[in-house]
Amino acid sequence: MWGPATGVGSLPGSDPVEAMRLTVGELPDLPHLPELPGRGPGSDLIGRAAALLVDLYVDLTPAGWRLVPRPGVDLRRAQEAMARDLDALYEVAERYVGPFKVQVAGPWTLAAGLERTRGDRAVVDPGARRDLAQSLAEGIAAHVAAVSARVPGASVLLQFDEPSVPAVLQGGLPTVSGFGKLSAVESHVVEEQLTGLVQRVPAPVVLHCCAQRAPLDLFRAAGAQGLSFDLGLVQDLDAVGTAVEAGTHLFVGVVPGTDTDLGRPKATATRVQAWWRELGFPAEELAGAVTLTPSCGLAGASEAYARTAMAHVREAAKYLLPE
Repeated sequence: MWGPATGVGSLPGSDPVEAMRLTVGELPDLPHLPELPGRGPGSDLIGRAAALLVDLYVDLTPAGWRLVPRPGVDLRRAQEAMARDLDALYEVAERYVGPFKVQVAGPWTLAAGLERTRGDRAVVDPGARRDLAQSLAEGIAAHVAAVSARVPGASVLLQFDEPSVPAVLQGGLPTVSGFGKLSAVESHVVEEQLTGLVQRVPAPVVLHCCAQRAPLDLFRAAGAQGLSFDLGLVQDLDAVGTAVEAGTHLFVGVVPGTDTDLGRPKATATRVQAWWRELGFPAEELAGAVTLTPSCGLAGASEAYARTAMAHVREAAKYLLPE
């Protein structure tokens, strides 16, 4: 079900066909549906998720995305961009067979990024959060079906991007005015909503967070079959070890998301192997337990670096295989 290497989601550029060719070419064992935020509003993390919502609508304001009573031009733009991505998927990967990953903002990040019609962020309103989660679940089911229809040989994995969850848990989200902070949400509330959504999604779920203090225990308890994180930011080895023992697959971010000198893939593999030894698991189990990725999305990188980063994680993963 898992491949040795994949991308997190976003790429530089604006051509969905070229981006799809790049991911299939560089990550042949686990390609993903590229996200191209460089195309503008509607192709960003929140806009793409909003395009999947069923019977809920958004519009773009100077402050960001806002829930509104009826659809408008901004939502149509987001939906058209998603349709072009699916067309590119069919054009490039119709005959692909194997695991294939799609990404969407998770319910908490979506609620944190949407403003209510009457004021603050939707994340402060339990009713709005519930409606968003239900609508998102319906939209994701349709999206997974659309991907499967275009690539019948694909086994679809769904990645929820939840970079806002640490701030939600810690009371770190700013108010819309920017002059204060929103109250923290209790961890059991966050976990319950994630659990409900994970159970409704018709595909194995990976929960991704490349922010500091990613709540890996909470994500695992919510039913995620995979955890995706930046290796350099995760210090809680106990949480990682518990996930491995529970059979949760690890998507380990090992190269930066912006241009830098990456060195040799073998050196990256050696770093992952040392980390695995620190966790205390047998070396022969490493390759089957992890998928290597960039540490976060590559939208802020040059196109040349994005290609290099994907090739790097693919080559580094080869060194993890037992001799």
